[in-house]
Amino acid sequence: MNEELIDYVYSQVSMKEGKKVIENILLDIYFKPGISTKEIARKTLLPLPLVSAIKKELIKVGLIEQKRGVNCTARGSRFAEQVMGFGDLDHDLYQRLKYEQWQPDELKDMMTKLESVFEGRPQVDVTIDQSSCTLATSMNRAVLALRHEALIGRDIVCLGDDDLVSVSLAFLLKQLYRNDASKSNTRIYVFEIDKRITSYVNYLAETEDLPIVCYEMDFREQLPSEFLNRFDCVFTDPPYTQQGMSLFVSRGIQLLKRDVGLPIFLSFAHKSPDFTLAMQREFANMGLLVTSVLPRFNEYIGAEIIGNTSQMIVLQSTEETHESIEREYRQALYTGEVKRTVRLYECKRCNRVTEVGFQMEWQTIEHLKKEGCPGCRYETFELIQKKNA
Repeated sequence: MNEELIDYVYSQVSMKEGKKVIENILLDIYFKPGISTKEIARKTLLPLPLVSAIKKELIKVGLIEQKRGVNCTARGSRFAEQVMGFGDLDHDLYQRLKYEQWQPDELKDMMTKLESVFEGRPQVDVTIDQSSCTLATSMNRAVLALRHEALIGRDIVCLGDDDLVSVSLAFLLKQLYRNDASKSNTRIYVFEIDKRITSYVNYLAETEDLPIVCYEMDFREQLPSEFLNRFDCVFTDPPYTQQGMSLFVSRGIQLLKRDVGLPIFLSFAHKSPDFTLAMQREFANMGLLVTSVLPRFNEYIGAEIIGNTSQMIVLQSTEETHESIEREYRQALYTGEVKRTVRLYECKRCNRVTEVGFQMEWQTIEHLKKEGCPGCRYETFELIQKKNA
């Protein structure tokens, strides 16, 4: 996005809320001509004097005017439409989605098409803590980005994407832009360790004309320098360990632009009070603001160990935001590495007992079922014992 005008306005106003606030004010005026200064203050939760100061600078650069309320000038409308990407948007649908006034039937055709897309995604690899969220959850994450003004005209990165959030984001853009997501000025990147996922998303991007680019990447390594400080928004659903959360959020911070108010949408399991407190301390140590916690926001298929649900934690960057893990990471990360549990499974046919666990021949029960019992190749087992490695 060409941000020269916004940068200039930001430089003229004494504020710590970030440039995104100025963009949001301009959009509020664009979508509601004649809006009052007081209503802008209520919508943005900003002090009235600060809104007045921002309004004054936007008038100076010719983007808005005070005339029977606050309105965009012709230049301001062009800026919102051409530079920010709101020109060819289905305004009515956008407003209904933003203010939760939409009906599921409005997206029925899109969701029907996505059903086959989600059914075709690769099987989860539990050794790297993958779990498949439902299609509805993936789309709800995309709508959440829209409500946070983090969808249109943004550079978005998904750190891991076995949930196909990138695809839901792109399909929602196609719906909003009458089948041409490129008009949104949005670019979506996927960084993923599993080449099956990157191959599948790349295939979808090509066949469905989606603004998505994928890179195979292991977050335990340092990120390529060309991607640092480039993005407006981060999505991640990391391993549900303290180490996994810290590493993935740290990588997200490194990828975000150095600005205040940029969101990280973190999906994470519901945890004990002690774990949650430690997690919140880590957020504070990294200079991140927790703006909302949405319990049971995410639903998963076959993830009984977490009750098939997890929470959505919306984090926001501040002037003090910094990563807690800067360079490569060489410690335990995934659940199987952190919690060295060995499970004993008994074959239902021949009663042979097989050990399953980290760094063993069979690391997961899914792997054992796929290969079959070492004694008779039967595929049904009973868990008879669980012990620490």
